[in-house]
Amino acid sequence: MNKDPYGHLATALQSSFHKHTKQALSGVGAVLGTITSTGLKLDDFKHELQDYLVAELPGLLSVPRHMYKGTSTSVESENWEGKELKTSFYIGEDELEDVNLSLNKGLKPGDRVLAVRVNSGNDVVVVCKVVNGRG
Repeated sequence: MNKDPYGHLATALQSSFHKHTKQALSGVGAVLGTITSTGLKLDDFKHELQDYLVAELPGLLSVPRHMYKGTSTSVESENWEGKELKTSFYIGEDELEDVNLSLNKGLKPGDRVLAVRVNSGNDVVVVCKVVNGRG
């Protein structure tokens, strides 16, 4: 029998805190995964998830001045007679409000992604696509 009641209490509290901390943090955090044709496969979970969330990034898009090259045609003008005119279009610097970058539309099977567990590990949110740093 333990003669030190405070030592016994400290050991019991430490064990309890360790158990509750481990339980609270399990299933929480960022993890790498792979998009499949039918869902998401996380590296640290053996089953594929069909029900997952994908982040969208709303905001303001700043576009620098740029140029588009192309051709112009006019079928309604008699002088054109189906001719094409090669031209360049210069677009000035601009800011577009209410732009929404939808990551979900750009993901394909085989893409590596960074996912974060939320709601005590009950939901998974794909945050971004992950690529090799060397190109």
